[in-house]
Amino acid sequence: MIEIKDLVKVYETKKGRVTGVDQVSLKVEKGEIFGIVGYSGAGKSSLIRCLNLLETPTSGEIKIDGLSLTSLGKKELRQARLKIGMIFQHFHLVSSKTVYENIAFALKAAHKTKSEIDARVKELLDMVGLTDKRDVYPSQLSGGQKQRVGIARALANNPSVLLCDEATSALDPSTTKSILSLLKKINKELGLTIVLITHEMEVVKDICDRMAVMQDGKVIEEGKVYDLFSNPQQPLTKDFINSILQFELPEKLLKERNGKIIKIYFQGSIAEESVISDVFQQFKVKGNILHGKIEYIQETPLGIFVMELTGSPLEIERAIHYITDRTRNLEVIRDAA
Repeated sequence: MIEIKDLVKVYETKKGRVTGVDQVSLKVEKGEIFGIVGYSGAGKSSLIRCLNLLETPTSGEIKIDGLSLTSLGKKELRQARLKIGMIFQHFHLVSSKTVYENIAFALKAAHKTKSEIDARVKELLDMVGLTDKRDVYPSQLSGGQKQRVGIARALANNPSVLLCDEATSALDPSTTKSILSLLKKINKELGLTIVLITHEMEVVKDICDRMAVMQDGKVIEEGKVYDLFSNPQQPLTKDFINSILQFELPEKLLKERNGKIIKIYFQGSIAEESVISDVFQQFKVKGNILHGKIEYIQETPLGIFVMELTGSPLEIERAIHYITDRTRNLEVIRDAA
């Protein structure tokens, strides 16, 4: 659906050349929600703006539905952009136009007739839950309502791709959830491919199928959201996931323990099995659970437990081997004192 190959974007500044996107190659499948995560300055905004050529790539290729956007002339590019909707962090609504007029603007640009515009705007307002706001101005709307207008406007010309540039960053947590639910609904009902950039891992956990992590203009890790949450490889990915799962323990608490401290990840159905109680029944060890929680990522459970094991070194090693065999994911945080 979307193919990005060896994409580079270099900016010329007063201080010299700055590489915003550095040799990025990615594929986004049709109908999926793909998240791009990174801290400020990672290059994710530059990347998403290259996807519809709001930013002209320095080199590389972008294909959408098999069409190479980077090889199109201005007229052909304008036509191709009609099938690529985009929503922004700060909404970008025209303050002097009503909700109806803001949505109709995109349809007028596509040279639709008045009757076509009326029918489509009515349909879109119903889709985003704003039928009663048709004739009000942006200043009379909440942040969530403004973003719903932005979504309706982006969907006006029946795009096959929706780009979301930090679409929930300006919203409170409750409103963010409602916007994510709307995007998920649109994705399922319309089969729309969504590319979403964010620095909020909660957003990725709630809505994305796959994700990529960016740092210094490069993609440093990518894969299914569940796989990256359950087994991150890169330090930055681990930092992002720790920020949401919050299972790190205070150093003071660890210093007070004499046993071996282990962290266990329970993936999928194993999260609902009695692995820990089985250990205590089968091996001569004692355990003290220091922290534990179960998160649901795309409705699949992921359990994370930090615990202290005490007993003879042999029994502890046997217990660790058993847990590792059952879970396939165990990390020794600290050996016994």
